[in-house]
Amino acid sequence: QVQLQESGGGSVQVGGSLRLSCRASESIPSGGCMGWVRQAPGKEREGVAAIMIQDGRPYFYADSLEGRFSISRDNAKNTLYLQMNNLKPEDTAVYYCASSRYSCAAVPASALRQPPPNFFTVWGQGTQVTVSS
Repeated sequence: QVQLQESGGGSVQVGGSLRLSCRASESIPSGGCMGWVRQAPGKEREGVAAIMIQDGRPYFYADSLEGRFSISRDNAKNTLYLQMNNLKPEDTAVYYCASSRYSCAAVPASALRQPPPNFFTVWGQGTQVTVSS
């Protein structure tokens, strides 16, 4: 089974930027979907962004991001990215990379606000992002 490893988390001040990376141990099926999900202390997991593997088209962004984040992938490197700009304290969370063998379009984009339990089938260990004021 494919394994996912996140990197790039850390501590930044309000307004700063980070780029998260997620390296897959093998190619993700071209018909699949990858995404980022975050969990803040005491809160449920929240979908952040998702992308179509086949054509690299972003499929979903959480409304709360207000255009500050950008998801992308490099299939040749088996790597998923999340560029995070203008970070806010409410972005503080553990960020998980996840993959699905299903197309992102198998669910409505709005459903990825709280991903269905069996949609993402492989998860990384998570990377901490802390934004301080």
